[in-house]
This record gives sequence, structure tokens and C-alpha cells, in this order.
Amino acid sequence: MRHFTMEALILSLLMINLHGAAAVTHSLRYFYTGSSGVPNFPEFVTVGLVDDVEMVHYDSNTRRAEPKQDWMSRVTEDDPQYWERSTEISMGTQQVYKDNIEILKQRFNQTGGVHIVQEMVACEWNDETNEVKGYDQRGYDGEDFISFDLETGTYIAPKQQAVITKHKWDNDKETIKQSKNYYTHICPEWLKKYVNYGRSSLMRTERPSVSLLQKTSSSPVSCHATGFYPDRASLFWRKDGEELREDVDLGEILPNHDGSFQMSADLKLSSVPAEDWRRYDCVFQLSGVKDDIYTRLDKAVIRTNEEKPADMTFIIITAVTLLALVIIAVGGVMVYRNRKDERPEQRRKYSEISEKLNPAPKC
Repeated sequence: MRHFTMEALILSLLMINLHGAAAVTHSLRYFYTGSSGVPNFPEFVTVGLVDDVEMVHYDSNTRRAEPKQDWMSRVTEDDPQYWERSTEISMGTQQVYKDNIEILKQRFNQTGGVHIVQEMVACEWNDETNEVKGYDQRGYDGEDFISFDLETGTYIAPKQQAVITKHKWDNDKETIKQSKNYYTHICPEWLKKYVNYGRSSLMRTERPSVSLLQKTSSSPVSCHATGFYPDRASLFWRKDGEELREDVDLGEILPNHDGSFQMSADLKLSSVPAEDWRRYDCVFQLSGVKDDIYTRLDKAVIRTNEEKPADMTFIIITAVTLLALVIIAVGGVMVYRNRKDERPEQRRKYSEISEKLNPAPKC
């Protein structure tokens, strides 16, 4: 049986997000996960993120909504009952998800086994144009089940088993009206509040360290940038100042454990003569930062796992010479020192909820 973890489920949900959005676009997203038959995992989890930064969390084990950013403590200044209300909403939604799993198991003629219902409720707000967008996407067992079209005010059912739900929800005009109001007014207003609460953190910019990496001399050269924030960034290779489209593999933007991001771009060297290396460079661009980072393709700065025999010989000779000098200096007494391994402390990330529309009516 496949092993599920909190991080794996949240990362799968975050794949819905498309990187490279405009610098002035902010997002508020809630991810809901109801599960059945998954060992050592809560039956229900709610995750809330502002600009893809975890902010609040609720699950069926703790049965309470909790802040995951220090700046979220400010929410009670404007709304003293915020956490109590969020907890009550989540507890009610938890029961709805439990019922929906049973309904969907019947629809798909299923009995036991592992089953998961997921949903993303989200809105985006452009702080320059004031444009607002809303999303409601739901899945069952890893596949799209039903989604809400904000423009038409109707539901889209990609699966036959979802048609019953579509007709039921399309005919509930009052709920559709409330949903449209949530996505166009309530959600964006809360998003603006959260952005204001966490402005010093959410609006910061951090430049990355950029390295050139290569496994062997015949492997592609990877331009790797890590430690940057926010995730609205681009990384590409150039030749003579022109961006390359061929012989380049662009990687996805991935999260680091400390909340920053990393990405890479690989350049295939098979078609690059050694004398032309100086014509190539890697460029990193970060939204909100004027100065780009340029890294010229230079064999001397490439970090590789491939050992060079000549270099190893030099290291061995040097080590033996130094050892002889030490022996002479201390009168032939050799001192051994045990060195303890130093492992950097790793900070775990991920969490999760907030002011929201009741996300999951019964199917």
C-alpha cells in the first residue's frame, strides 16, 4: 500500500499553483483533504496559504485551527473570535468530507481501500489593476472530479460520476450567488488583510546563491540557484546575450525547507566547442529586484563529482609531506584527534486554514 505523509499530500496540492505569476499578484488558497483508509494520517486536514506561504492549520487529530506564522496573531486585533469561528467551520466541514467520501465510494462502486477527496478554494488579487480571480477545484483519488466556473456560475463535471453533483449544485442558485460573492469580494478582502499583516515577510526579496554543477565531464552543466524569495523568478542560459531555446532543460521552482526556493537550468555541452564556452552565461532574474545575476560558463568554477587523477596525486603528495613535517616537529609523537560529525539542523516546513466559504457541500 502506498505510504502517505502530510508533506506529500500538501506538495501534490501545491502543484496546482503555476509559478511565474506577475509580481503584483497575491493569492489566498485553502487546501482541504479528506481521507479514508490512510494509516497514520488525519481523516481531515485544512491548509491555508497566502502567496504560497503556510499561515494556518487544522486537522481532525488536534481539532483546532492554529496559526503557522507569527504575524497571524494580529488577526484577532480586527476579529477576536477568528480562531474559534475557524475551528467551528473546520469541524463542520470535516463531517461533510467524511460523508462525501462515502457518497463517492458508492458512485464509483467501491468498498474498502484508500480513498482521498481534495479541494482547492482560492482567489487571486492584482494590487495594481485590482483584478480578482476565483477558483474552486475538487478531486477524488488523485483525479479531477468537479470545478466551479466563476464567469458562468456553473459547475464543470469531467467525469460521469460527477454529473449528478453538477446538476444538484447548478440548481442551487442561492449557494451559487454566495459563492460568487465569496470569490469576488470576501476572499480578496481577507487576502488584503493577510498581506498587510505579513507584509514584512511576504513582500521581502532574497537573492540566491548561484552555482554551476556537473556530474561528469560529459554531462550537461546545471546552473543551480537556491535560497531566493519570492518564487516569481526565472533562470535561463544565453549565448552572445541571446536567450537559448535549444539544448536547454529548464527545471521547476521547488521549495526549500526554510521557506525559500530553488531552481535549475541544464545546458547540454555536446554541441558547444570548448573555444565557445566564453560566449555562454546563465542569468537569474528575481521579480522586484533590478539587478540580475550573471554566471559565465567557465570550467574553473564548475563543481563536479568527477575526480581528477592529477589533482588527487597532488593532494596525496602534499598530505604525506605535511605528515612528515608534523612527525619531525613533535619528536615522532603522533596525535590523533576524533572529529565529530556536524549535521546542520533542518527545519521542517508545511502547515495550514482561515476565513473561508464552507468548501464542500454534500455531493
